[in-house]
Amino acid sequence: MLNALDELGFSNPTPIQEKAFPVIMAGKDVVGIAQTGTGKTLAFLLPILRNLKYSKEQHPRVLILVPTRELVDQIVDRVEALTTYINCRVIGVFGGTNINTQKQIIHDNGVDILVATPGRLADLALSGVLRLKNVKQLVIDEMDEMLDLGFRPQLLNIIDLLSVKRQNLLFSATITEDVETFIKKFFYSPIKIEAAGAGTPLKLITQKYYNAPNFLSKKSLIKHLLAAPEFSKVLIFVSSRKFADRLHEELEQDYPEEASAIHSNKSQNYRINAVKSFADGTIRILIATDLISRGIDIEGVSHVINFHLPENVEHYTHRIGRTGRAESKGTAVSFISEKEKNWQSNIEASLGKNIDRLDVPEDVVFTDVLITEEKPVILEKNYLPKPKKIDERGPAFHEKKEKNQKTNQGGSYKKKIKAKYKKPKTRGQKKKGKK
Repeated sequence: MLNALDELGFSNPTPIQEKAFPVIMAGKDVVGIAQTGTGKTLAFLLPILRNLKYSKEQHPRVLILVPTRELVDQIVDRVEALTTYINCRVIGVFGGTNINTQKQIIHDNGVDILVATPGRLADLALSGVLRLKNVKQLVIDEMDEMLDLGFRPQLLNIIDLLSVKRQNLLFSATITEDVETFIKKFFYSPIKIEAAGAGTPLKLITQKYYNAPNFLSKKSLIKHLLAAPEFSKVLIFVSSRKFADRLHEELEQDYPEEASAIHSNKSQNYRINAVKSFADGTIRILIATDLISRGIDIEGVSHVINFHLPENVEHYTHRIGRTGRAESKGTAVSFISEKEKNWQSNIEASLGKNIDRLDVPEDVVFTDVLITEEKPVILEKNYLPKPKKIDERGPAFHEKKEKNQKTNQGGSYKKKIKAKYKKPKTRGQKKKGKK
């Protein structure tokens, strides 16, 4: 593993890695809190791989749970890079792909470290192809995001399938009340390791903002900024999938083949290829929803632009944390409308500092025109007549026809036969001895 670390260029551990390594090696439960971009992934991977012994066991001994498909791919890639000289089987599973293919890979090859999203893992475990009783170490990354995405039922089902004797590791940039409740219920005397205060941004990130009233004004401003050479690798966050697609169409006109957009409606292959193209520099602009604000490690992001400001400090911190990673400097720029002013005040209060305001360039033209998505929803008048009250309604059924008014008196057929033949039509059983 030292050879692999040398080849990857790692020489000195980050604070969270240095503090977590001996505690995890000792087998204790750990709750790690660190700023985004400070190496939380290696903080749990290094001690896990250091203790992992060769085995032919079919089922996983280490389970790593993450909220998104992109994080699954990233952690699998990191494990494969660290285990270049180690015999270790790692598999990543997530939804949106053929589950039968994943079942076949697990059945044929076996697995030592399984990286998964909770939904797909629950499906595989319930299908019987995957047994989780052999898991000795459970790692939960970005737990608060999992709960926000509605994975609580799957998490509880998965934990019920695990062995009670296991080591629990949780790493995140923020610890919410729901996460605290989860820790108290399932962790055994966890050691809390805090490399930096929860919710605090990296000091190497310069934070600025412009006042911009609406989508069209923000579009003019961002087109102007992207023309500057220092905006070499730009990650733009928007509030919804519709805005992501619309902004992508607008930027394609001025910057063809330089931009891409990803969100949950895009196919898995499209999302993977878009992130790779952005990471290797094929494209320089990536438009995204909060889908990739958690944990995705892309080197060299020069600017993060909040086209729409998030509502809380946690999402703001995770967004701007995509730049200024690994001791490098970065810049975060936010476009703030009148509606987003309250969110700005709350974020600044949580951070304990004011974000610097910039003057809008003179050649950027703003407008008061709103696009369809920004216009207030006007409820149309209902012109349908009001339904009658129950006491005003007429009878529910019409009278029966004459032929349907007959009633069954019972035994009418037998009465008719008796009257006609004076005796039953069928004879009784003959007595023996008589012909």
